[in-house]
Amino acid sequence: MNNADLEKNIRRIISELSDEKGYICSIDVLLGLNYLTKTDYEKWRNGQVEYLEKICQTNLGKLTTINKIIRQIAAKMNLEPSLTVYNKYGKGPKQKLRFSKSGDFNIEKAYSTHFLNKYQIEILKESKKILDENRD
Repeated sequence: MNNADLEKNIRRIISELSDEKGYICSIDVLLGLNYLTKTDYEKWRNGQVEYLEKICQTNLGKLTTINKIIRQIAAKMNLEPSLTVYNKYGKGPKQKLRFSKSGDFNIEKAYSTHFLNKYQIEILKESKKILDENRD
């Protein structure tokens, strides 16, 4: 997939995620692009894989491009960046998960930053509140 097609697909995924969840993140985009499987993601979250890039089904250059495109689109959409910590699932002491082999701060930050659509989040909260009230 060339970069123009990649950007088009990322825009579509971001639009869907923003509407559905009120935020976007690299993990969800990678899942949407099928560069990361749900099974591999769960292995990483459970601490069975050393770092996320190891199980992504594309090269490091493409992953860098994907994160760059995500940041550009999020900025154009005026989404608010929010650094998120990913910890290992399960019992025991919290263990921060790694995204890259190098552990470089900027790479880790690119993967772990979520971009919030605060307007959509409020709409989703209000919709949930109405649904909950109607169930009672």
